[in-house]
Amino acid sequence: MQKTPEQWLEEAEPQKEEAIFKLSEGIRRRSYGEDVVIGVVETHGRKAIAELALKLESVPRRQIEYKGTAFEEMDIDAILARKPQVALIDELAHTNIEGSKHAKRYEDVIELLSAGICVLSTMNVQHIESVSPLVRSVTGVQIRETVPDWVMQRVTEIVLSDLTPEALQHRMRRGDIYPLERADRALGHFFRPTNLIALRELALQQVAKAVDRNLESQLSKEEPGRILGVRERILVCISSNPSAQYLIARGARMASRIDAELFVAYIDIGVDESPEDQRTLNQNIRFAENLGAEVLRAKGKNIAVEVAKLVREKHITQVVFGRSAQTSWRKYLYLSAIHKFLRDAPAVDVHIVTHEMK
Repeated sequence: MQKTPEQWLEEAEPQKEEAIFKLSEGIRRRSYGEDVVIGVVETHGRKAIAELALKLESVPRRQIEYKGTAFEEMDIDAILARKPQVALIDELAHTNIEGSKHAKRYEDVIELLSAGICVLSTMNVQHIESVSPLVRSVTGVQIRETVPDWVMQRVTEIVLSDLTPEALQHRMRRGDIYPLERADRALGHFFRPTNLIALRELALQQVAKAVDRNLESQLSKEEPGRILGVRERILVCISSNPSAQYLIARGARMASRIDAELFVAYIDIGVDESPEDQRTLNQNIRFAENLGAEVLRAKGKNIAVEVAKLVREKHITQVVFGRSAQTSWRKYLYLSAIHKFLRDAPAVDVHIVTHEMK
């Protein structure tokens, strides 16, 4: 039977070495005196992984009968009863068989974390929920099993199991992943160079985001308010005015050129209460979200003060303000607000974009 690209993906992706790295880390931790158990590790017939798994205690899996067939799933209650310090759990995006305690394996992991058990897990980048639509557009593969992004944001450390496309293809031709008679066919389907390069790029981006979150968290603890500027972060300040979409688009282009994170901020000072203002504000926010921006909302009496707070909290490096062709006292008030922001905010680059406003 001819395999679909998704079947090639599901069968081959676990053949990478994530499980080996995870097992090695578990063995290392055990050597330091930590209580480590295997919750579930999928060997997929790989002898090296099976041999490594024998070096650690494994919690027996639970037998579940579904439509007359017996299946094995991780026994989360048995792990909770065992109370290890660390549990190794493979294939985070796995969907549990009907009748399991939770529908998804990541839900099992969340329960273990809530019980104070550290979890080492593995997953492939295409299973991250926000990434899967892009994977489909690049590879033509519909990813059925995904892990929500909020789960990934709870991860304290990510280790990238990286392999160049050339090295992976070489391993396949050598018969390390598929039997030799199947390797050429696999290389002509999902494992084309363009697909592998795209997936690798996505994985590197996810690791970069995780490192950035860790840096932000550490800075907040050690040096609140300090901005290192390791990665640019652009903040666009908007109002309910429809012309704010011009500013958002301008900020998005700036962010794209320098590979920066994009934030859009709306400060509620109580002047946008009318239905029309709320409608255009919501349109502006949707526009920002569609361009990939993280929308920040705050409430206060002074826009400059509130924006300065956001700059410190989010470690912003560049701020974009908009202005129309103001004259006389309006121009004075506008420049006064900018001056207050520069006085109250950390050292950041400020862009003032002139455009027509209603």
